[in-house]
Amino acid sequence: MTGTRGEFLDQIRKDGVELSPELAAAFTSVPREAFVPDGFQRRDGSWVRPADPDFLPTVYRNDVLVTKMDGKTPTSSSSQPSLMAIMIEALAVTPGLRILEVGAGTGYNAALLASLGATVTSIDAQEDVAARARTALTRAGVAGVRVEHADGYTGCPGERFDRVVATVGVTGISPHWLDQLDPGGFVLAPVVHAGTHPVLRVSGPPVTARAVCGAGFMQASGPLSATFPDAFPSPAAAMAELTPYAPARFDPELSDVAYRDLWYAAGAWNRRASHAAIPGHRQSCLALLDGARSGGAVIPADGSVWAGGDEAAAYAVAAGRILDRWAAADRPPMGSWHITLDLAGDPRAPIWVPVSWRV
Repeated sequence: MTGTRGEFLDQIRKDGVELSPELAAAFTSVPREAFVPDGFQRRDGSWVRPADPDFLPTVYRNDVLVTKMDGKTPTSSSSQPSLMAIMIEALAVTPGLRILEVGAGTGYNAALLASLGATVTSIDAQEDVAARARTALTRAGVAGVRVEHADGYTGCPGERFDRVVATVGVTGISPHWLDQLDPGGFVLAPVVHAGTHPVLRVSGPPVTARAVCGAGFMQASGPLSATFPDAFPSPAAAMAELTPYAPARFDPELSDVAYRDLWYAAGAWNRRASHAAIPGHRQSCLALLDGARSGGAVIPADGSVWAGGDEAAAYAVAAGRILDRWAAADRPPMGSWHITLDLAGDPRAPIWVPVSWRV
């Protein structure tokens, strides 16, 4: 495959993402531009429109396309294609598979699933987003997808599915999703962990999970984003001035994949794990945040430790212990963790949340 869509496949595969022939064909046959007819926002905040000369080259880039904003907060998008590919491959789609998609977005992900032969019910809590996705699917000539405006937490009462996939970040798994699965089915969802959204493959009973890949997603609202005792702190808006406490351990610094592995381990071992920016260095670093979320310690990809705030020394020690423990465990990859979930959140609308991890 040559041209724009052939280059698109090369970009998706660039970081080691494996595409089955069927999924590669889906990415080259489903027109992504049909799902962003009003354009989308660039990372610099400017808007790309269909009449712009760089519209198609940008559409067929391995990048997220933000299509709706609430002030400065993105509320709908077309996810990064390489992440979509990983998640779709993890769903093990075969013709006739019934899939519930929570979070319709632009409709592009559902179109890819349908092109693999799945029958897709896609729901979105935002009525305008659901309507635009429905129109885009019709425009692209995609059959086999039904889009509904519905509460993601409740799923589709009275219906049965082989898979449930969430395309929005959640704090935990809705019991309704598990109840609507036929035997042998599973849920694939980005579940909050240490300020990120690693994608989990969840099944049960008993309700257990394995991590598929690291990710970052827009956060859902309502019961799917409920807080609970001992939940991870939300990311820090600003950190106190940081002081170096320990030198770099990794030369060269950890790759993105290895850094996410360390980050996941940190969340398994320390409930203060989240993320924060180091001004002038990185916009997103593994952090252990203190109670005020203005201090604590950060661990960049080179394995150094920086800390600030009233409890800087204690948090720097905790960060060093995580690095020691990760090294002693032979740097376990994210996918090696066995995760147990339990019910938490609002008792009137509970969610299954990860509560224990073991390698």
